[in-house]
Amino acid sequence: MTVSLTPTAPQDAVPVLPAPAASPAAAPAGAQSLASLARADGVRFLLATFTTLTGKPCAKLVPVAAADQLQGEGVGFAGYAAGAMGQQPKDPDVVAIPDVSSYVPLPFVRPGLGMVHCDPHVAGVPFAFAPRVLLKAQTARAAELGLTMSTGAEVEYFLVRRGADGALATADARDDAAQPCYDSRGLTRMYEHLAAVSDVMSELGWGPYASDHEDGNGQFEQNFHHADALTTADRVVTLRYVIQMLAEQRGMTATFMPKPFTDRTGNGLHLHLSLWDTAERGGGARFPAAGRPDPRGLGLSALGYSFVAGLLEHAPALHALIAPTVNSYKRTGATSTASGATWAPRSATYGGNDRTVLVRVPDGNRVELRAGDGSANSYLASAGALGAGLDGVRRDLDPGAPGPREAGSSAALPRTLLDAVHALEADAVVRGVLDAVDPAAGVAAYYAGLKREEFYAWHNTVSAWELDRYLTSV
Repeated sequence: MTVSLTPTAPQDAVPVLPAPAASPAAAPAGAQSLASLARADGVRFLLATFTTLTGKPCAKLVPVAAADQLQGEGVGFAGYAAGAMGQQPKDPDVVAIPDVSSYVPLPFVRPGLGMVHCDPHVAGVPFAFAPRVLLKAQTARAAELGLTMSTGAEVEYFLVRRGADGALATADARDDAAQPCYDSRGLTRMYEHLAAVSDVMSELGWGPYASDHEDGNGQFEQNFHHADALTTADRVVTLRYVIQMLAEQRGMTATFMPKPFTDRTGNGLHLHLSLWDTAERGGGARFPAAGRPDPRGLGLSALGYSFVAGLLEHAPALHALIAPTVNSYKRTGATSTASGATWAPRSATYGGNDRTVLVRVPDGNRVELRAGDGSANSYLASAGALGAGLDGVRRDLDPGAPGPREAGSSAALPRTLLDAVHALEADAVVRGVLDAVDPAAGVAAYYAGLKREEFYAWHNTVSAWELDRYLTSV
């Protein structure tokens, strides 16, 4: 069986959950139109939403009176204006086609508001540059092997404010303890915000089970139960939006930036992954050893270890998807934090209930990929993890013994975004995740180019560190 998520820092064991099931909010969607669902909830306007390759949530506000047209024809966007969508100004519209099963009412954000996640199309076909479409392509490849992936996601964020001088500060000025993780007082002072977010998840049927103060001052995490990979990726997009909107209502800014503070722990997006047989094959869990001998002692099946091996082998290239910004490598490369730990892996290793490894195996039910951060696009991160893991399954790879790996390039993780781009360009499997819908479209090359230019734009900017170090030293 799959189990629910755990926070980044240690906590007690969490209960085992049954196999993934449809969300209560989505259950009636197959029998009802988008318009009827929205009207039943008192929704007046729908955010027809998709994300760019860099994770920007894009939407149009569609009145429910036009919901039937939205469901039948979609709604058009100028892809170039949206951002990283592989388009030029001359290109035809990106048409967002709603997935009715993803519909959720959001009166907690604004009365009468709802959201539906969409699959972008161009010229009548699913768009090769759309992250949600790319994840669906990977889940279809898994289904060809008779497998489906269940995913849980840990969403970490800081609550901050900017001072009159523009400096970033913790929203709660009293949240200044040397070791604030799990502090009940810091948690209680943010009760209204945390409770409001948890209430949203509960109303939507996501099964929230914990909110906690994380390892950095002003940092929090809110957990909800796992689901299939696509549903969880949709929920991460929705949750980030809800968290930011509710924080703004209280005069705060919620940031998922990987490392907003030099001396504090960064924001992760840890993914908890498990493979199951498809319903046609009985729906059984495929990771547990299920009574078979496991000399490595982690309780995984041979298939589970092969999946881990795929994650390890492709970890450097995978970082371009799960740690996709310049700032990401301030988190993974951190040498210390005020609390004494970074909680970010430094090499491609795996082990048991050990939060220093890249792939943690807390039990035989799931594995936790710990290198992802708050800047990751949830669709691309899940697609990349699934593609890498399935490659290990197809090739029957062996991850070796748990614990430290022999020194060398196979164990090293990228130290900068540019390193990750180079690893992506050299890895046919992870490139194939990006090129899965239309290899001729060149999504992998486009994405690598975006990230290379992002690195160079940062590199060309003179920083305060450089002024402090070089202004009078030469």
